[in-house]
Amino acid sequence: MTDRNDLARRFDAQRPRLRAIAAQLLGSSADADDAVQEAWLRLERVDAGGIRNLDAWLTTVVSRVSLDLLRAPRRSRERPWQVEPWRDEPVVTQPDPADAAAEADRVGVALLVVLERLSAAERVAFVLHDVFGQPFDEIAEVLDRSPDAARQLASRARRRVRGAPAPERTDRATGRRLVEAWLAAASGGDFTALIGLLDEGAVLEADFGTNRQRIEGADEIAAQAVLSARLAAHSTPVLIDGLPGVAATMAGRVVSVMAFEIVADRIVGLHVLADAPRLARSGVHAALEGR
Repeated sequence: MTDRNDLARRFDAQRPRLRAIAAQLLGSSADADDAVQEAWLRLERVDAGGIRNLDAWLTTVVSRVSLDLLRAPRRSRERPWQVEPWRDEPVVTQPDPADAAAEADRVGVALLVVLERLSAAERVAFVLHDVFGQPFDEIAEVLDRSPDAARQLASRARRRVRGAPAPERTDRATGRRLVEAWLAAASGGDFTALIGLLDEGAVLEADFGTNRQRIEGADEIAAQAVLSARLAAHSTPVLIDGLPGVAATMAGRVVSVMAFEIVADRIVGLHVLADAPRLARSGVHAALEGR
């Protein structure tokens, strides 16, 4: 029997590594925390004295939990929902540190976008081996396959990652232009103009706190935007998690924020938050006061 305090200490020593693995596999901080917590709960339910290599055991458990989450029906990804004012930017000749940070974030997001195109098994094999250096015999245990099959999955994933085109960068000026065009078209009920701004396969995801909504396709999203013309008429451009966005205010109260995902001058994703408690924590009120 292993002392529980000692077990907790050893687990906490591994927590940062386990969380990094889960976050890379799942692309979500909240899901990563859940996976790590589940690993601890499972550790409490077994005789830890019979585990020869605790680090490997924990890696396997966190990876299996993550694999189950990846195979589950599509989940709504966590967003920080940090809102900042979108002020007019001066023309500069030297690189802006903020732009450098944004570029680093873009690279990280680009990798996640590519990983989303892999199957759950490919993603696990690639991340565990190529990112965290796990041997294929341990990866095979996670996937319940042979080491050779795990190696083939990682190789196939590696080819797909290397062959994936890098997402085009959308600068802030382009983002602002598209956001303002969206607000003008939506507030004016111009369905045709809205269609022209949207990618054919665009997706809108809205979080109302008590329920969620998902709308797919340019036609459906444009129709919904026309119905929300009044909100658009009372919206202000802001930055949301560094993305172009808008905040809608009615009767002096912020009722929603919406972030825009833009690729090649087309809106491919719209993310709406209309949950009052989370809006209060987003910084949107301070952003609007400081614009």
